[in-house]
Amino acid sequence: MTENLTVHAAPQIQLLLIDDHPLVRDGLRARLETIASIIIAGEAGTAEEALAIAASKPVSLILMDINLGTGNGISLTARFKAEYPHIAVIMLSMHDKTEYVNQSMQAGARAYVLKDAPAVEIIEAIDTVIAGGTYFSSGLKKQSANNDASQMLTQREQGILKSIATGKSNKHIARELGLSVRTVETHRLNIKRKLNIEGQADLIRYALNNVIA
Repeated sequence: MTENLTVHAAPQIQLLLIDDHPLVRDGLRARLETIASIIIAGEAGTAEEALAIAASKPVSLILMDINLGTGNGISLTARFKAEYPHIAVIMLSMHDKTEYVNQSMQAGARAYVLKDAPAVEIIEAIDTVIAGGTYFSSGLKKQSANNDASQMLTQREQGILKSIATGKSNKHIARELGLSVRTVETHRLNIKRKLNIEGQADLIRYALNNVIA
């Protein structure tokens, strides 16, 4: 008796393009439609259109411009993080200033790619984010290296990072800040994600080397 075997294909990426310029969206679509693992779930030029698509389609990844017809991509990223935390956001922008990068990452973006970067960087950013990492455009790497990565953290996360640098446990930090242990653990996970750190030992090492108590 022959056994039926089923081959399970890798899940496809349901991508939403958000940019207020149709020509930009057309260019992105043309680049990305050639990749078998990517399905363009929709396009939007405003925050309202983007949220409507996310509510009706199984979007898993967003390419987001900072400048939109109504509102801006940074505040919209924060809203997506709050309402659709399973959707990863890649910021695609013409702005290379550190303040825009930091604000985008604080809002919940997982990558920041410059619009004039080579097309391959968009693919690298998508691959990195889907794998659970963070990505910065090559034009930003030197700049990012010269700035304290902890600027991407919220004030609360910076406070917890300082406590980690002093060797305090989650229980101690929770008691000191009036938080639950679970909340402190969640902050730790967010800190590691933003700083692209995997293990607890690496987090402690980063805190010791980069935080001034």
